[in-house]
Amino acid sequence: MPHPGGALANLAVAARRQGAEVALLGGVGDDAWGSWLRERLWHEGVDVRWLRIVEGLATPIAFVTFDWEREPSFAVYGEGISETMRAAAAHLDEAIAAATAFAFGSNTLVEEPEREVTLGARRRARDRGLPILFDPNLRPNRWRDMGAAIELSRALCEGATVVRANAEEALELTGEREPAAAAEELCRLGAAIAVVTLGRDGALMRGEAEAEGPSPEVEVIAPLGAGDAFMGALAAGLEALDWDTARAGEALPGALAAGARACTGWSAQV
Repeated sequence: MPHPGGALANLAVAARRQGAEVALLGGVGDDAWGSWLRERLWHEGVDVRWLRIVEGLATPIAFVTFDWEREPSFAVYGEGISETMRAAAAHLDEAIAAATAFAFGSNTLVEEPEREVTLGARRRARDRGLPILFDPNLRPNRWRDMGAAIELSRALCEGATVVRANAEEALELTGEREPAAAAEELCRLGAAIAVVTLGRDGALMRGEAEAEGPSPEVEVIAPLGAGDAFMGALAAGLEALDWDTARAGEALPGALAAGARACTGWSAQV
């Protein structure tokens, strides 16, 4: 049985479920898979006006397998990511002008033209003074050169309102094994708020607000997309606080609850 996904789609759905107004900039093919994904997002209340349908394109599909520790591996079929991002670029100025915050990850930084589109959106968001949320989401199967991914992700912490990483990613980005030290180093790289998620052990926050908390106990089916759901709910919580970063810790429990809920099915959009 297929399940909807995609890091930013998961984030968008989680944020919308927490009450935030959310739009997704990107694209799908004009096939049945693209129609299904777009319709699912629309039913969740995500604004899809800037989610382009690209004529003649087959929507990329990811096959996900899990090891004995339930950690996922990805095999992506289809070469349409560049085409969908190129199509979405036509709406970039309009989308950023309407936004109250901007969220992005590293999956659209791997190659051109999606890297140019993503960095252009980030630059416009910074110029407008929007809160910026960055989830490095480092996936070795997407990057031929993980060193380049880490270097770019470190640079993109500068000016970010929130950077979220899991413990392994935080170690890769900072060299710090202790989550609290890693979060503090992410702040030294330029993030106002750094969050390190710790799976069953919850998450901790450092920077302009300090907080930590445990994850709610749930029956874990798969952790796929839990970080995306966490980030979406955190964004919605911060939006409700008018982006008062000194109060960011108040948004942590809701984010932990969303991340835990995402683990109760095979898709973050359960």
